[in-house]
Amino acid sequence: MADRSSKTKTTGSALTHIDARGEARMVDVSAKPATERTAVAEGRVIMSKATLELIVSGNAKKGDVLGTARIAGIMAAKRTSDLIPLCHPLALSKVTLDITPDRKLPGCIVRSTVKVTGPTGVEMEALTAVSVACLTIYDMVKAVERGIRIEAIHLLEKKGGKSGHYRA
Repeated sequence: MADRSSKTKTTGSALTHIDARGEARMVDVSAKPATERTAVAEGRVIMSKATLELIVSGNAKKGDVLGTARIAGIMAAKRTSDLIPLCHPLALSKVTLDITPDRKLPGCIVRSTVKVTGPTGVEMEALTAVSVACLTIYDMVKAVERGIRIEAIHLLEKKGGKSGHYRA
């Protein structure tokens, strides 16, 4: 197995969710200042041109695919701490979810922006929003096309906090 330590940026010598005994723990953020933090994540749902046209035309049997996926993604961001162990529950101040049909893929580009003023970041909330929106698109058209692929879910940008600004 190749050594990837030179390619991976770490924020210390230990993982923050593992204690000295190697056991999982929730990070104590009580001493951190509440600052404005933003995260942007993106993913893609790849499908046939015919399936994309069904979505864009609004003729999917289950209804408004993009509207439903947008709501699902926003709801997921708000529930991230219920889904991902050790995530802090956060009072999010902003969640947007943009879904752009792209005929060149063909498919949809899903992008989430999440904002909070608090002691910890919102990367997981942005990634969760994108993931659930992508899954919702799949669920709503899977009867038409089972070979849809969900790809490239990743963090695009993060602002705020001790580690500063990150851009992919």
